[in-house]
Amino acid sequence: MRFLTFISILMTTALLAYATLDMPDFGDPSSPASTHVSPVYIQEAYEKTATPNIVTAVLADYRSYDTLGETVVIFTAGVVCMMLLRREK
Repeated sequence: MRFLTFISILMTTALLAYATLDMPDFGDPSSPASTHVSPVYIQEAYEKTATPNIVTAVLADYRSYDTLGETVVIFTAGVVCMMLLRREK
């Protein structure tokens, strides 16, 4: 059973390592995120959101549902930890 677990972990690691070969280099100015998404955020963030800070505009307006989802996950994890670690009287 341990051998089967080891093989499955090894195969998953190899698959994930192989998948990283297709990713662009870190900080590559010709990556798709830098050539398609970033210029739109930089040029249109203030006009569409009326927020002078681009980071705030992206997190609060463009990705608000994603940020809300992350907040819900963290809150749920905190509540579950509190429920698991509480002491019964």
